[in-house]
Amino acid sequence: MNARTEPAEGETGAIARPPLVRELLLVAGLFLVYKFGRQLATGHTGEAIHNAHRVWDLERAVHLPGEGAVQSALLHSHTLVHLANTYYATVHFPATTAFLVWLYLKRPAHYVWARRVLATVTSAALVLPFVFPLAPPRMLAATGLIDTAKVYGPSVYGPPSSDHLSNQFAAMPSLHFGWALMVAIGLIVATRSRWRWLWLLHPVITLLVIVGTANHYWLDAIVATAMLGAALALIHRPQRTVTTAGRGSEKLAPVADDKILVGAGR
Repeated sequence: MNARTEPAEGETGAIARPPLVRELLLVAGLFLVYKFGRQLATGHTGEAIHNAHRVWDLERAVHLPGEGAVQSALLHSHTLVHLANTYYATVHFPATTAFLVWLYLKRPAHYVWARRVLATVTSAALVLPFVFPLAPPRMLAATGLIDTAKVYGPSVYGPPSSDHLSNQFAAMPSLHFGWALMVAIGLIVATRSRWRWLWLLHPVITLLVIVGTANHYWLDAIVATAMLGAALALIHRPQRTVTTAGRGSEKLAPVADDKILVGAGR
């Protein structure tokens, strides 16, 4: 570790961490809201299929690249498509959890900021299935796409009629992509390593995976990006420390009110 990549040893304690038990409850609540909140908007099959046709036609009208091109590239290799399905099924929650845990331990102020942003985006995303239920492209025959998870495995979804753990008609926005993009942004902001921009590979890979497996449209990721951008504009990140800015000092740069950072979102 050095002054460019990590804060001084005493820096993480310069801003008090929020109480651990409270944060565990808050973060667990965030994941539960994400996982089960969409169940309140289940059903609306006909409307979800109708909206899927509208999204597909809009993408073609504005000349977005076809999702089929990404899927065709995956289907060239059984191993590649299997890896894409595995990435979709297993990386989303663990990566976000690891991100929050690392920030909590190493960057308390950035942790509070990131948690608030994720909570805001997730809460806002739960509204869309009520007003705009959307079937994913794998359910729309007009796309010509296949359900790669169902054909090649592994799959996290069952038949929509019997799947009681997820709302498959809540494709928009893609929180898979929104969360992945926030993980990358959070790590880029919170660290000073010259290699930190490589974290952008996570949302890029996630985008190709969700589109190539026919779980999301391009527009789902665009809407998620817009929602994340709005949240980032409303919830200001903490000021950089002079250490992470590479000035060699172990003290924090002045912050107007540390209590706002620590207590935000209570």
